[in-house]
Amino acid sequence: MKAVVVHGASDVRVDELDLPSVNPGEVRVAVEWGGICGSDVSYYAHAASGTATLKHPLILGHEIAGRVSAVGAGVPSDLVGVPVAVHPSTPIGELADRLAGRDNLNTQVRYLGSAAFDPHTDGGFAEAVVVRTDQLRPLPDGVSTRHGALAEPLAVAMHAVSRVPVAGRDVLVNGAGPIGCLVVAALKLAGAAAVTVADVADAPLAMATALGADKTVNVRTGEGLPSDAELVFEASGVPAALGAVLRATARGGTLVQVGNLPGTATPAVLGDLVTREITWIGSYRFADEITDAVRALGEGLDLEPLISASYDLADAPAALERARAGGGGKVMLRIGAA
Repeated sequence: MKAVVVHGASDVRVDELDLPSVNPGEVRVAVEWGGICGSDVSYYAHAASGTATLKHPLILGHEIAGRVSAVGAGVPSDLVGVPVAVHPSTPIGELADRLAGRDNLNTQVRYLGSAAFDPHTDGGFAEAVVVRTDQLRPLPDGVSTRHGALAEPLAVAMHAVSRVPVAGRDVLVNGAGPIGCLVVAALKLAGAAAVTVADVADAPLAMATALGADKTVNVRTGEGLPSDAELVFEASGVPAALGAVLRATARGGTLVQVGNLPGTATPAVLGDLVTREITWIGSYRFADEITDAVRALGEGLDLEPLISASYDLADAPAALERARAGGGGKVMLRIGAA
């Protein structure tokens, strides 16, 4: 089978690999679509993502959907042909009782397409991937595998929105990248009143509007962040923006950090966190919100405006370069779809 393998910084190849075998309780999925995440870009650009450093070649990708093509012993054969999204997480560590239901906070979690452990956990940017049956999320009628591959990042956004009550509230979202735009969609699904989105470029702001934003602000053109926002979602992951975002948060307000911050020391202006008594909440991946994400897609949530480009599997290096260049939206890989 063909797979997208990162060998080092700026060294991504489409390699020919053996088809993975299927063990009892597992299925093989013929992957049709994959979405490129910031972590995939980071492995491509730096041979690392956060604190995870590449030690061996790694198949990239954790935002995937396809069709079950083979089943292992003990798995019903009628799963063959079923279109599915895939939950990429395998918790292997201990979960404290107080964290029941929050598997994303497990002390150790293997994730598709991650170098956090050695040996690494290969991902799903391949013509076939083997997963456990409990990782499958069957796609409802009318939901394509192209859109099913967006269930994983949508789950990240839905988890962030679940961290605080949002129904009926006005919200500011800083950053209109893929996660920021999906936070907008998740906020509207959860009943937020008015959603304002800030970014430094018009193209991603247009995507945010298409996904439900009520107002957009381009902070690069001179208009600053709105002031006294009671509830803010920081989705850019840019440390230099934190000072302005904290200043935009109302006294006694809440800031949800969903944008992934660097794992190394980085200067940031944080004084307002104390003097304005702001509640700063982290949000990491998701627990089982991917089930809610698939349901939302089945109920008609249209994420097509988020997709900025699609590339064939053979053009994966160009796709990663496109995602690295930015410009907004989700870059998709057509892996096995007709």
